[in-house]
Amino acid sequence: MTPFHFTPGKMPLLVSIPHAGTQLMPEVESGLSEAARGLPDTDWHIPLLYDFVRDLGASVLIGRYSRFVVDLNRSPDNQPLYTTATTGLFPETLFDGTPTFADGKTPSAAQRQYYIDNIWQPYHQQIQQELARLKAAHGYALLFDAHSIASVIPRLFEGRLPDINIGTNDGASCRTAVINAIQDVCTAQDQYSWVVNGRFKGGYITRAYGQPDQNVQAVQLELAQCNYMDETPPFAWRQERASQLQKVLKPLMHAFIEKGKC
Repeated sequence: MTPFHFTPGKMPLLVSIPHAGTQLMPEVESGLSEAARGLPDTDWHIPLLYDFVRDLGASVLIGRYSRFVVDLNRSPDNQPLYTTATTGLFPETLFDGTPTFADGKTPSAAQRQYYIDNIWQPYHQQIQQELARLKAAHGYALLFDAHSIASVIPRLFEGRLPDINIGTNDGASCRTAVINAIQDVCTAQDQYSWVVNGRFKGGYITRAYGQPDQNVQAVQLELAQCNYMDETPPFAWRQERASQLQKVLKPLMHAFIEKGKC
């Protein structure tokens, strides 16, 4: 079992992509409801969208397993991230509220503990090890947690989601100068709507590892998928849209790197 793909870099930056995985454990695959079989809540194509960070020298960590096996961006004790509608460590429903599993087909507690031990835990150990390596080499580390979601999900949020959703755990996961620099990039363009600490404030990864007082700064970016892909099956990549979006993502990443220096 290889629960993630990791490429080390030379910059003090780790890009985490926890929700792009599509691999399934056999009992999960056989138990999925009809609505879940197409893996609709996947962060489709995020590794491709952020492929440019490799040229910057960033380390890249990509989860291989679907969030329907275990959600890498949730606490291992399954504490909810938000008081509003959300999904947990083991999603029982899709984002739209449809059951993830057919009746009587939910994995057992023992199977789910195996997923924590062999999928969730190794991913987080890799984050911890890489952040420690980056701090040892550079004196500080930056963590960018990359996500995307459909732009309209009535159960999770009203209306249409802003295009760019920046999360810093209400300012606790990074220094003010970092978020100001990121906001400056967003303000300088008028093609995409954006918000800081709106519906998405940062998941477990951002909250657990963003410790600016320890010289580790973390930012989550949740993108509306309509800006780089089709939001309906087969969830096709749209190069022209993606190229336009990358014109904002690249300077945003540069701003994070530049202002994240300690």
